[in-house]
Amino acid sequence: MTREECQALFDYADSRVEYAIRRGRKGALAAYRDATVFKTIYGWGLRCQECSRLETTDFYRNPKAPELGRYGSLHVRYGKRSRGSPPRRHMVLSVMGWAVEAVEDYALNVRPRYRASGSAALWLTERGSRLQTRDIEDRFARCRDAIGLDKHLTPHCLRHSYVTHLIEDGADPSSYRSRSATASLPRRPSTPG
Repeated sequence: MTREECQALFDYADSRVEYAIRRGRKGALAAYRDATVFKTIYGWGLRCQECSRLETTDFYRNPKAPELGRYGSLHVRYGKRSRGSPPRRHMVLSVMGWAVEAVEDYALNVRPRYRASGSAALWLTERGSRLQTRDIEDRFARCRDAIGLDKHLTPHCLRHSYVTHLIEDGADPSSYRSRSATASLPRRPSTPG
C-alpha cells in the first residue's frame, strides 16, 4: 500500500468514529478500536494474529526513547511459528510517535469502557471477548471496499508497507529483513504500488 492509501484507510476509519458519535449510534467504541488496530498493525509492522493477541502488558519503556513513555517497545508474544515450534517472541521498537499516541489514547480512554476491561486482552469486542484475527480482516475489508482500494489488499499489506516506508525513509533494510522473516524484501527502496 502506498502512503496515500494507508492514510486514506486511517482517515476513513477515524471518520467512522466521528460518524457514530455525531449520529448518536452504537458502535463508536468499536470504530475507535478498529481504527487503532489498523494503526497498530502498520505502526509496529504486525501480523493480524500478533495484533489480535496483544495484551495491555505487552508495551514497555525504551530508555533510548523516553518521550514515548511506557509505549517505547512492544513485546510480541505470539509471532509466526515455525513448523513444530512454539510462537516466536520478539521485541519491536516504537518508531512512529503518532501510532504510540493512538494506542495510548485507546488504552486510557476507550478500552476501560468495554464490559470485560478486567481482561488482559488489549482489543476487546462489544461482548468482552478478545478481538480475533478474522474480525480484523473483516473490518479491514469493509473499510478498504468503502474507499475503493484494491480488493486484493489485506491487513498484511500494512505490515509490508511499514517495512517499505521505513526503508524509503532511510532505515537499515537488513534489520527489517531479518525481523519480518520476509525473504522477498527489496534490497533497495522501491515505490510501493
